Amino acid sequence: MILIAMIFAAATPAVAVPKARQAYAGCLTQFTNDAVDRKMPKEEFVPGLKAKCADKEATFRAALIAANKADGMSEKESAADAEDQVNGYIEQMTDNFASGN
Repeated sequence: MILIAMIFAAATPAVAVPKARQAYAGCLTQFTNDAVDRKMPKEEFVPGLKAKCADKEATFRAALIAANKADGMSEKESAADAEDQVNGYIEQMTDNFASGN
């Protein structure tokens, strides 16, 4: 029974990533679409995007870092990977916003 609990606990970080990713990406997409519809000024977009989705970003980062560490990555590598992925999403939304305006 303890072995099963340990296996489940080890798998849990990886299971959390897709759900956190989906929630974060959904928030970013919703904000971007709304910003395009409202014709938000360009200089307000990224700060507004980050503020609106900050809680979902934090959850995504935490899930990703936990999964990476469970897979043997160091804290520094895990944090760098999370930063790269978050920056990639923000860049994509910025491009989508720019092409929608």
